[in-house]
Amino acid sequence: MANSSPAFPRASGMEVLFSKTQIAERVREIGAQISADYEGKSIVLIGVLKGAAIFLSDLARAIEVNNTFDFVAVSSYGPAKMSSGIVKLIKDIDNPIEGKHVILVEDILDTGLTLSYLRGMMLQHKPASLKIATCLDKPARRLVPMDADYVGFQIPNQFVIGYGMDYAEQYRNLEDIRIFSDNTTQSVGFQKNRSRSSHSVEG
Repeated sequence: MANSSPAFPRASGMEVLFSKTQIAERVREIGAQISADYEGKSIVLIGVLKGAAIFLSDLARAIEVNNTFDFVAVSSYGPAKMSSGIVKLIKDIDNPIEGKHVILVEDILDTGLTLSYLRGMMLQHKPASLKIATCLDKPARRLVPMDADYVGFQIPNQFVIGYGMDYAEQYRNLEDIRIFSDNTTQSVGFQKNRSRSSHSVEG
């Protein structure tokens, strides 16, 4: 019986934007900065599923001060797998953060809609402080004012995969970050905009 599932292009044919070594070095730098900023304190890292899971895991190990982590999941719905801009909470944090120092951890700060929503939601829990760390920042896509306190890399308006970031749930396991080009996307017949019910709503 023929398999009607689309054939995804090989990652080896995609341009590497940031190598495994570059990512690891930058994560170490951010970890050192956070460790200095929170010296003598404990922090809670809250990752946005699914895309930020690997970045959060590496970052937690690079931070020298005591840290715990939790996760949230959000989604949005719209035609043709495009974000409607309406963010819906799928999974809330499991543990209270009142009076604690919190860092929201995202894979990409993109439109700013997700992090704006999550920031407002987290502030309702009355943390002692709240900051944002993102692996990638794509300022050209911003729809609402939003900045991160800790940024891995700033990138142009390009669709990227790897290091937790997906295309239709594929490529999350790549150790580097690669560009998913227009030609590649068209060749498999998919929309370029991720459905954030399977990824996470565009940050």
